[in-house]
Amino acid sequence: MTPLPDAPTAPTAPRQPARRLRRFSRAERWVHRGTAWLMGICVFTAACLYLPPLSELVGRRRLVVTVHEWSGLMLPAPLLAGMFFRALRADLSRLNRFGRHDWHWLRTVLRKRSKDGVPAGKFNAGQKLYSAFIAGAVLVMIGTGLLMWFTHLAPVLWRTGATFVHDWLALLLAAGITGHVWMAGKDPEARLGMRTGSVASWWARREHSLWKPDDKD
Repeated sequence: MTPLPDAPTAPTAPRQPARRLRRFSRAERWVHRGTAWLMGICVFTAACLYLPPLSELVGRRRLVVTVHEWSGLMLPAPLLAGMFFRALRADLSRLNRFGRHDWHWLRTVLRKRSKDGVPAGKFNAGQKLYSAFIAGAVLVMIGTGLLMWFTHLAPVLWRTGATFVHDWLALLLAAGITGHVWMAGKDPEARLGMRTGSVASWWARREHSLWKPDDKD
């Protein structure tokens, strides 16, 4: 008995690429890069000033001090330039608001040690706290740095206190930046969003389920 020919298989539909959502404008990405470069220079030059092995390797201490001072003073420049762009101002408004869902996110993450599946807006509570810490720390670092730089601005006691605050806050900043880079290293889609400006829709639903691209949260 002659076997019947196999029924023709339906052609497989081509897999559609994941839909991408616009997350950051070009201006926001350049502000982030500029700030990251200046912060990296500040941290590296500070390490060269305080760690003897690096000091001996780099040398030219006076030049390192000058680069450290001016890169620190320039830290607010990218953000100030970005204030001319509406998208960055809108995101700053989001970062400055701490809503009920942010408290829920914070409690849940602290309890479970994981943020997977916890509802969040465009920025989660951790990102809002980190941005507030960085903004405040930069202002304090600039203020204490000016007191250390221009010795005639204040008495010795003030300069001693400024040096103490500057040094210890620098350590906290280094720890915070390390944690920020470590978290970014665990999330390739978040890094892609900062590099290209867009993220996959599935990632947005998973990590920032309360965020609607055209909404204010």
